[in-house]
Amino acid sequence: MTRGNQREGDRAKALKKLGDSGKKQTGNPQARREADAKAVAEKQALKAKARAEAEAKGELSAFDAKQEKRKQNNGPPGGVKKE
Repeated sequence: MTRGNQREGDRAKALKKLGDSGKKQTGNPQARREADAKAVAEKQALKAKARAEAEAKGELSAFDAKQEKRKQNNGPPGGVKKE
């Protein structure tokens, strides 16, 4: 009971299936980097604005609240206590 070329066909099918999947980035890498940098800068500006508004109201921002909680718990920034 031989399988003939079934194994070869299955291998070819598997290679084709693997080849079709994956990341497909288009465009210029430099342009992608610039677009990513612009998005990060906008996000940082929004967070800075939110922090400034919270400070103006006398409230703690979410980041500062986390820092205060860590100080109260005497935990390091990584969250792992050394004994």
